[in-house]
Amino acid sequence: MIQYDRSDLSDEILRSLYYNILKPRLVEEKMLLLIRQGKLSKWFSGIGQEAVSAGVVSALKPDEYILPLHRNLGVFTGRDVPLQKLFAQFQGKISGFTKGRDRSFHFGSREHHIIGMISHLGAMLPVADGIALGEKLAGKNKVCVAFIGEGGTSEGDFHEALNLAAVWKLPVIFLVENNGYSISTPISEQFAIKSFTDKAAAYNIEAQQIDGNNVIEVYKTIKDVAERLKASPAPVLIEAITFRMRGHEEASSTKLIPEALFEQWAAKDPVENFERFIKEQNILSHYKIAEIKTGITSEIEKAWEAMENEPEIPGSIENETNDIYSLSDFEVVKPGNNTRNIRFVDSINEGLDESMKKHPELILMGQDIAEFGGVFKATEHLFEKYGKERVRNTPICESAVIGAGLGLTIAGYKSVIEMQFSDFVSCGFNQVVNNLAKSHYRWGQNADVVIRMPTGAGTQSGPFHSQSTEAWFFHVPGLKIVYPSSPYAAKGLLCAAINDPNPVLFFEHKALYRSVQGEVPQGYYTLPLGKANVLNEGTSLTLITYGASVHWCKEIIEKNDLDKEVELIDLQSLNPLDLDTLFTSARKTGKVLLVTEDTHTGSIMAEISSSITENLFEFLDAPVKRLSSKNWPVPFNEKLENFFLPRNQVLEKIQELLEY
Repeated sequence: MIQYDRSDLSDEILRSLYYNILKPRLVEEKMLLLIRQGKLSKWFSGIGQEAVSAGVVSALKPDEYILPLHRNLGVFTGRDVPLQKLFAQFQGKISGFTKGRDRSFHFGSREHHIIGMISHLGAMLPVADGIALGEKLAGKNKVCVAFIGEGGTSEGDFHEALNLAAVWKLPVIFLVENNGYSISTPISEQFAIKSFTDKAAAYNIEAQQIDGNNVIEVYKTIKDVAERLKASPAPVLIEAITFRMRGHEEASSTKLIPEALFEQWAAKDPVENFERFIKEQNILSHYKIAEIKTGITSEIEKAWEAMENEPEIPGSIENETNDIYSLSDFEVVKPGNNTRNIRFVDSINEGLDESMKKHPELILMGQDIAEFGGVFKATEHLFEKYGKERVRNTPICESAVIGAGLGLTIAGYKSVIEMQFSDFVSCGFNQVVNNLAKSHYRWGQNADVVIRMPTGAGTQSGPFHSQSTEAWFFHVPGLKIVYPSSPYAAKGLLCAAINDPNPVLFFEHKALYRSVQGEVPQGYYTLPLGKANVLNEGTSLTLITYGASVHWCKEIIEKNDLDKEVELIDLQSLNPLDLDTLFTSARKTGKVLLVTEDTHTGSIMAEISSSITENLFEFLDAPVKRLSSKNWPVPFNEKLENFFLPRNQVLEKIQELLEY
């Protein structure tokens, strides 16, 4: 039996709590029936845990964000998400929140201030940080609640999100639903602590442990904490002790969990106990309860029937393709006539500066980017101009900061995130490829995030600071990849990338920062993404390249009087690729050489080679040739690094093709 302390709660609040805890139970009973009938493919049961969701959703304001997980159906029903649309989501219908592209609660609804999960569990906690940061900066005086199961707390994102929230004093309630088991692994094999309140001390944040089956206790705790955080923003960790009465999902067995636990927790059923309490308190009569149940059941049946009568999804290449990116009306802002001769790194700084002026909602984040100006000084002096709220040093937590970028977008902001080296983005890989890249396609939420990526070899920085990482992301739909080679292009493309509402990986070759200078227009201007630049027109050979190797190739063409023969194309944008320009040139010359600093196997040039061969075979007078770095990690020693890079073989390859 659960003991309830209603204190000063009105009958109206208690009736609302009962409705919010009952409705998900009745919906779930319908889902369990449907799955037994073979009409539902998968279900993650929350029976036994309804009090947590019901208490949270009842305690928060309707416009305060909640980030739920598998078993938080009560968050959706408590926010009055239309059941027909919810059922359409479960069944993969076009009218569902993800248009059939994802299942169950893997979706968000800005209308209902709910941001659904991805399968990587802890990945949404940093997103909550970003939402809370945006709303704090906007002075909205709100809190954000992010759910996580006890098993998911073993992931690095849990640590990174709590640490970031603690450092930045963000009003996030991290709610751990501790039901004792993941799929079958008990908590004794997940962590050595006795309670999650022990973990909070490491971050110097408040923590509470509550009875997750007591809906009044959940409601009061969340309401009290939320009110305090609005007055004094800071994260709080709340551990709700509860139990999952069914398997991880309906195909999962519970035979590894002791039967005695089910008997023990059945006596603590949150719905049955609360119903008994409100009867004893004369808040609702037996007749009125039956009437409420009949009304909810009728709503469920009508919604399911209406959903079943909806048409199946018509396959459409256009619809699927158009939803990968958030479409925007790109307007080229032409540069002015006044120019200065500046270095590559200074053009990056100017692009950031001009974009900060143009977009007051733009936030810069990264390690040591504020007072220190970043390790390459690309953000130097921006802190003095725009302050620490907009130019933000971060802890060493790539995953949390990238996830926070998505959260900032949800809250109405733009962000530019600096990776200290592009190699370090591997620590945030999941956030890039599964959160940023897929968000708009899945549920229409764009990710207005630019990740700056200092990259490349030639600086004797060794295998962890010199890799060409662009091909890691080229395979992932939903990302844009930009890689300028000149100061003029760097500034114009960076401004355009920040203007674009989609996630853009912006690669900056470290060796170019201070070795390359050029005339750059003052003020704000943009260059179109997805457009290659023909640097030299020739008639006999098309040479396609990007980044630092553009300068190798230019030098070789000029020194060897090849400017009339070799057409040199700088890709500038790697995704989307400007295949029209490449195809036009290849048709004209009949011969193609692809040069990249990246390692040979699986490089972006392999895809370009395939595209040219497949589409222009009859126009070619020679095989498409590729010149790449060796298939090794990037070595540190200068002679070894030079041997690794293909720079010294460019002329030989050009001559080989010209003579073919």
